[in-house]
Order: sequence, then structure tokens, then C-alpha cells
Amino acid sequence: MKVVVPADAPTELLGPLPDGVELVREPSPDAELLVLGFEPPPPLEALPALRVIQTPSAGVEWLLPFVPEGITICNGSGIHDTPVAEWVVAMILALRRRLPEFCELQRRGRWEGDVNEGTATGPSPLGSIDDLERATVLVLGHGSIGRALEARLAPFGARTVGVARHARPGVEPLERVPELLPEADVVVLLLPLTAETEGLVDAAFLARMPDGALLVNAARGKLVDTGALERELRAGRLRAALDVTDPEPLPPDHSLWSAPGVLITPHVAGSVSALQARSYRFAGDQIRRYAAGEPLLNVRTDY
Repeated sequence: MKVVVPADAPTELLGPLPDGVELVREPSPDAELLVLGFEPPPPLEALPALRVIQTPSAGVEWLLPFVPEGITICNGSGIHDTPVAEWVVAMILALRRRLPEFCELQRRGRWEGDVNEGTATGPSPLGSIDDLERATVLVLGHGSIGRALEARLAPFGARTVGVARHARPGVEPLERVPELLPEADVVVLLLPLTAETEGLVDAAFLARMPDGALLVNAARGKLVDTGALERELRAGRLRAALDVTDPEPLPPDHSLWSAPGVLITPHVAGSVSALQARSYRFAGDQIRRYAAGEPLLNVRTDY
């Protein structure tokens, strides 16, 4: 059985493979399984025997235009749980504790005593500084990353409300989001991009968020109406942390860069030094499962 891997793949990270498994670095007409990095796949017409594609990405919408019917797509669910959950926690803490504003004060060499109630002689120029104790965090997309996030928020005393496209015990359905939004101090987006979720965060959605609330997007930029969000940011009513944007990459002259109350990172929430090792270890497990005729993990059926 032939398995196509990227030309620069560190194949030692796959672990021991069964006899009969041959790794090839170029498309082969009899290859049955394709292991991807984060680049687009090779021309699939060169892989007529292909049955399975394993991608390290959690979202697969970027891959769909390349893949004909009949090929199983397995995503990288689980690989990104720790880094993305940590990124979300970092952004929530940074914005609720006003770290971007303090960085700007440091850049200007200004010790602002009015942000400390013990030394203030006037109103704080930064607005409220909030901890997470008893804060409500609404997590849209309560899959493996959402569960990892909830576990990391619990020690801070935050209350997490999970929402998923498919309701289950302890997790709310998407239909309840409008009534949940007014109570949310933080809204975190972890949903995949589908026809159902594209543009979900529109002007009406944002208007239901309470004043001072924080929107955190670690999913896909197209979930959010960028213009509607920017209007809320410039009005000073909401703040946002964005690892993804629409458009993406965000052009250098885009007005979102200069909007107040927003912290933007260039789609790096899951990009940590351990990502490659996790990705190829998981791919190795999938190869062993496929070779043994066992059910594969992370088979995507919702596209």
C-alpha cells in the first residue's frame, strides 16, 4: 500500500509502520492515502486509486474544491486543541486586563496612575479592567477545541456556555444563540465555515452582545461581517481578538488594522513548535488504522 507524503515530511515522526506500507513523496497512480501538510494537495487526477486524504487542518473548506466525490477526508481535530485554546485564553486575558493599552503606555514612557484605584486622582483613561471570575464565556463550536478551552477557563472561575450545530446534553444548539448573547461577557468563535455558519456574526448578532463585550475569532474570518464588526469597534461598544479575518490575509491598508479595541494575529493560534510532531504522529496512527482495516478517526461528513 502506497502513501503519499509531502516532499519535506519528517517521516520518522510517523512512527513504525506495518509491513507493506510504502511512503512515496511524489503522486503515484496506485497510492491509496495522501498525507498533507498545510499546502494544497497535488493534482488528484494523478492519484486515481486515492481513497483517503489526511489533512492537519481542523477546517476543510479550503480543501473541498480540490477533492472529487468518493474520497474520504480526515481532518486534524485534536491536534490543535492545546495551542488554540491557549491562544484564546491569552487573548481574553490580554484584552480584559487591557494589555494592549498598557503596551502603548509603555511605548510612550507613561506611568498612568489613574488606572489603579489606589492611586487614582481622576478617571481611568483605559476603561474597566476585568478579571474572569464569574464572567460568562459563550463558546460557539464546542468540539474538541471548545472542550479544551472550557477546561482552561474553569480555574479562572469563568462560566462557559457551549454551543454546537448539533445539540447534546450540556451543549446548546445554534438556534439559542440570540437569547444567549446578551448575557455573554466573551463570545468565542470556533465553528467550521459552512453555508450555515458563513456570515453568522452579522450586525444583528453583534447588536445583541452587551456593551463592553469581547468577540474572539479563532475559527474562520468569513464567519464575521467585517464591516459590521468594525462599526462596533469604532463606536467603542465592543472589543475583538482576531486570528482570522475577512479578507485574509488582511491587506496592509485595510481600516480594520487601525480600529480601536482590536488585537489581530495572522492566523497563528495553532502554530506552535510542537504542531508538526503532533500532526505526523496522528497521521502515522491513521496509516496504521487504514492498513489494518480499522475505522479512521476524524472522518468529515458535514461538508
